[in-house]
Amino acid sequence: MKTERGKNILLAHGSGGRLTQELIGSVFGRTLSNAILDKMDDSAVVKLDGNLAFTIDSHVVSPLFFPGGDIGRLSLTGTVNDLAMAGAEPLYICAAFVIEEGFPQDDLESIVSSMSLAAGEAGVQVVAGDTKVVERGAADGVFITTSGIGLIPASVRISSSAARPGDAVIVSGTIGDHGIAILSKRQGMDFQTEIRSDCAPLGGLVATMLDASRRVRTLRDPTRGGLAATLNEIAAASGVAIEVDESSIPFRSEVRAACELLGLDPLVLANEGKLVAFVARQDADKVLSAMRGHAYGAGAVIIGEVQESEKPRVYLRTLLGSRRILSMPTGEQLPRIC
Repeated sequence: MKTERGKNILLAHGSGGRLTQELIGSVFGRTLSNAILDKMDDSAVVKLDGNLAFTIDSHVVSPLFFPGGDIGRLSLTGTVNDLAMAGAEPLYICAAFVIEEGFPQDDLESIVSSMSLAAGEAGVQVVAGDTKVVERGAADGVFITTSGIGLIPASVRISSSAARPGDAVIVSGTIGDHGIAILSKRQGMDFQTEIRSDCAPLGGLVATMLDASRRVRTLRDPTRGGLAATLNEIAAASGVAIEVDESSIPFRSEVRAACELLGLDPLVLANEGKLVAFVARQDADKVLSAMRGHAYGAGAVIIGEVQESEKPRVYLRTLLGSRRILSMPTGEQLPRIC
């Protein structure tokens, strides 16, 4: 079954009747088809054995389509990455759509197709979902909530509270790409080179890192609040100080230039395909080498280390050689970023 091109979503698509079934079958069922989802039961039944990671996230990004991705890819990879940051192998995803009356069906199909492609890349299945349609003006096109389950290997112990003095701090690549990509599209800004979101599933990269060492202590993806917020959260959870070298933090020249032009701090910009890892010093080079052999870790670098401290702090060794506190961000530089 195929929806008619050029049609828009109607309130009746959320009524639970014939139009609802046609929408579910033609867009979600056809595009995300797998043996579990195809049963169309109210709950997905899956077999799992071991320690579970379970997460949920809502996605309200504006605009819905941006350079390097869209809300479909973002919602899938965002949940996959939350599972991966626990050291889990992501397996199953549930997705709930809140769609505004009048939303183009063609755009909905594009979003769901993007989600399907991201699921294939991440090696996960979308096994259950829900669809609601709200009145025109009650939403902004479409909102997506995704939840996910993954399995954690028995020997893996990863936590934000596990960073220890001496650990190396590693980032997997350039920082701030997603935030500037969203801003440039939202504001209609043109740069000489298009800045694309880094939106990507990181489960494979994490598996590569854990194959290299089980002494990966902490993993986080620096989304809202960027690198600055992530480092401060880990310092507080672990009760340590973290010092990072500003000259070691990787930025695309276009992102740095855009931040200088707009008065933005790249350290607080959201990322959707990068991770921060805290690794025991003796295994840091081994993990770094493994990361650089993976497509999503090719730009990985060590940016700092963990230090003992009576008070949790994050310090930035600046380009001028001075040392200042890198504070937790306040306010919201860019709303509706993910």
